[in-house]
Amino acid sequence: MTDQHAMPGHHGAGDDHVYLALSEAGPEPDGEARWAYGTGFSDPLLGVDTTVPAGLDGADLAAYCLMLGDDALVLAQRLTEWCTRAPELEEEVALANLGLDLLGQARLLLTRAGQADGTGRGEDELAYWREEHEFRNVRLVEAPNGDFAHSVARLLLFATARGALYQLLAGHPDPVLAAVAARGVLELAYHQEYATAWTLRLGDGTSYSAARMQAGLDAVWPLLDELFTPHAVELRIGADPAALREPVLRTLAAVLAEAGLTVPGARPLAFVGGRAGRDGVHTEALGPLLAEFQVVARANPGATW
Repeated sequence: MTDQHAMPGHHGAGDDHVYLALSEAGPEPDGEARWAYGTGFSDPLLGVDTTVPAGLDGADLAAYCLMLGDDALVLAQRLTEWCTRAPELEEEVALANLGLDLLGQARLLLTRAGQADGTGRGEDELAYWREEHEFRNVRLVEAPNGDFAHSVARLLLFATARGALYQLLAGHPDPVLAAVAARGVLELAYHQEYATAWTLRLGDGTSYSAARMQAGLDAVWPLLDELFTPHAVELRIGADPAALREPVLRTLAAVLAEAGLTVPGARPLAFVGGRAGRDGVHTEALGPLLAEFQVVARANPGATW
């Protein structure tokens, strides 16, 4: 793979070359931190013991990995939908690379789910052969893309919250989950940086761009709280997301203030009978997304390339 993430506003005036912008960023501590998982430069699980540690329930660990893996998988698919539709070619490359990062995380997490629950199901079986009610992603990631500002707003919320979670999970007793989180936190930091840069650019741009950015935030904000609402599995696995609510909200508020935008006051989207995405209760947007995502695998079961 020879292309890299593109990021707006990261380089000097008069120099819009994305490759130079990345070179200006300098080397990362581990050498390749800004590259997508799928590029094959390193295996984040190389040498990691895949035995489920004593004291952890395999079913709970599998369910939790499925939650995180489905979040990443579904949002990767939404980002992929921007291919051929992004406002600029540079952003098309950037969004595709962010999607690749999330797809790489999803592959590892779904594989871990199949290991931990003892079924041996692989990433493909879990991605392509589950029905809508079996997916455990939050509703934020399945919401339609909307316009570019709408998608930027969704990415800002998700990357900020998921990056904070991965920082905690990097010390989790399960070595696989910890390794995925340790690698993922570097990628999520870049996703947050990308979304923040665009939020500032649009919010601090024209009155029209600011209005579109505010509208995007208003649309996705009610879906944010689900990321902080603990599920029983999350509590048993020792990863209470409620602890992230205040620090993440403070970070988001600081970005929005800098961008001249208003923190939306909309109430969180209600659960349905006390259940939401983590329980397999989704919006009407997930079904069509999965139909498109799964159609080739289901039309050609067992096919290999």
